[in-house]
Amino acid sequence: MNQILPASLLRPGLALLLLTLTLAGWDLAHQLPDSLWWQSLFSPQLDDARQALVHFSWLPRLAVCLLAGASLGLAGTLLQQVLRNPLASPTTLGVSSGAQLALMVVTLFAPSWLLVGREWIAMAGGSLAMGLVFALAWRRQLNPVVIVFAGLVINLYLAAVSLGLLLFFQEELKGLLVWGSGSLAQTSWSGVGYLLPRLLVSAVLAALLARPLAVLELDDASARSLGVSLKHLRLAGLALAVFLTACVVSVVGIIGFVGLAAPVLVRMLGVRRLGLRLLWAPVLGALLLAATDLLLQSLTRFWPVLIPTGAMTALLGAPLLLWLIPRLTFKSVTPRGASGLTVARHPAPGRFLALLGMGLLLAMLASLLFGQGMHGWSWPSWLRWEAQLEWRLPRTLAAGAAGVLLALAGTLLQRVSNNPMASPELLGVSGGTFMGVIATALLLPTLPLAMIPLGGVLGAFGSLLLLVVINRKNGFQPERLLLTGIAIAALFEPLQAIALANGNLRVQQLLSWMSGSTYYVTQPVALALAVLAVVMLGICLLVSRWLDLMPMGPAVATALGVRLSRAQLVILLLVAVLTASATMVIGPLSFAGLLAPHMARLMGLVRARWHLLGAAGCGALLMVSADWVGQQILFPQEVPVGLVSTLLGGAYFMWCLRRL
Repeated sequence: MNQILPASLLRPGLALLLLTLTLAGWDLAHQLPDSLWWQSLFSPQLDDARQALVHFSWLPRLAVCLLAGASLGLAGTLLQQVLRNPLASPTTLGVSSGAQLALMVVTLFAPSWLLVGREWIAMAGGSLAMGLVFALAWRRQLNPVVIVFAGLVINLYLAAVSLGLLLFFQEELKGLLVWGSGSLAQTSWSGVGYLLPRLLVSAVLAALLARPLAVLELDDASARSLGVSLKHLRLAGLALAVFLTACVVSVVGIIGFVGLAAPVLVRMLGVRRLGLRLLWAPVLGALLLAATDLLLQSLTRFWPVLIPTGAMTALLGAPLLLWLIPRLTFKSVTPRGASGLTVARHPAPGRFLALLGMGLLLAMLASLLFGQGMHGWSWPSWLRWEAQLEWRLPRTLAAGAAGVLLALAGTLLQRVSNNPMASPELLGVSGGTFMGVIATALLLPTLPLAMIPLGGVLGAFGSLLLLVVINRKNGFQPERLLLTGIAIAALFEPLQAIALANGNLRVQQLLSWMSGSTYYVTQPVALALAVLAVVMLGICLLVSRWLDLMPMGPAVATALGVRLSRAQLVILLLVAVLTASATMVIGPLSFAGLLAPHMARLMGLVRARWHLLGAAGCGALLMVSADWVGQQILFPQEVPVGLVSTLLGGAYFMWCLRRL
């Protein structure tokens, strides 16, 4: 018995089982008197609405919780074993997001394909997402850190695409909002009938693969010496994990981080043998998901807020990911040559910046003068230009100013952390701004909209402090810092899902902002943002000496008169204000803070002063161009500028990863 159920697992497992049973009994007691429990579960009187509700909704929901949690626990264990990566899971590898996006696209454009089988559509999407992760990490022999980088960024990228579809097809996809966040609500036993046979077949296949997969705990050379075909073995394990994830997503949407938490907790409780982990990770995953869902159902009686279970598991799982990151052993994954760290210095940076400024001015004039109208493309007349100036000028100014602010924030982060992949979006600063804004809008509903940016500044600064606290002991290793930031950024996805699912009017007003639209920017706001961008550029230039010295290392910087603690605090405050100000206009995800500093450095602007000025110009040019393209590409519909820049910047980040 001890071999099947280790003593270290017994007490926590029984405690979780007892908690689940207690919550289930307490929830059921609010549905029916205990004298009717047995009858409502197995032979309900259909003329009694309470018994029918328990039999066709409450009980199937509990069963689907158990089956979905078990499936994700099994999928996560397979992924971690095959990839030898303790951070691998359906969520961190982008499988869940790919499956969801595939189902959304098919639902919109080819609904008849769903008759083939939802799981196959979802499996195709999840497989494509995982294939992209592998393509990005292949040159580094599937390095665990690179895989997680790629998976989490692809998650953000696919989430941006999904949000874009939601903006264009709000009516068609309205029913998918809650489902996509991990809704376990059931109205029949069809979900159970769908998941149960697939889970049983997958469990049998996993049991057959357990012994061969255990060989993967050895290095590749030792495994090959035993006559094992590593390629086929890994392919079989990955295919089974993707299939399980696709089945769950097709029934209940994305359930975040259960596939990460269950295998990790089983390992932490002392279970080392793969066969036992394949047995107990599904059990623990089932109990974790069921207990979370039952607890949320109980809370809704006291707090009438709709919280999708998948969003709540993501909120619980992201801190687990943050807790795991400092305990991992990292090998350096800084890009070789891709980052642009070794470039030829421009011989005349002042002249180049003058040309860049002229290019920006021409781009702003073009965005004001040219565009489609009621009669298609045409040369602008003075009367038409004068009429358009009133609504085009604020948008152009706001986009350019936001680009400057994000570019400055990205330059500060890249130079201080000595990490060419650092940016406000990838280090969680934009996500922190999002959390602060949403929390302010929901918790302080009487607060004027003009005061909400203060919540964004506090959220941005809080995420930066969290980043510092987690990485201080490890010396701010670039790869660990980046991975921590991406995990923090992943927190805003479930918060966004919870906010949207409840239909709060103030949050609905922020939907366009979440995607980075300048549509609602007024002229006073645009002018204020432009002035702020100029002021912040001047302030950043004042600290350019610090930015030249700090990348040389703490010892050199201190010897040359830099008080590191004060300098770091000032720069953190600057990054928080810059990011919060830009995010309030352009949304929480744009990648301009990553792309603009890279563009400036690749052009030979190496010294901090020139780098800041060049990045500001590139950021403004990028966002003004993205805003114009978003207005024209699908006219009369509009693609938000934040979404356009996300698609460009995310693709660039993937290119950087590919060249690692």
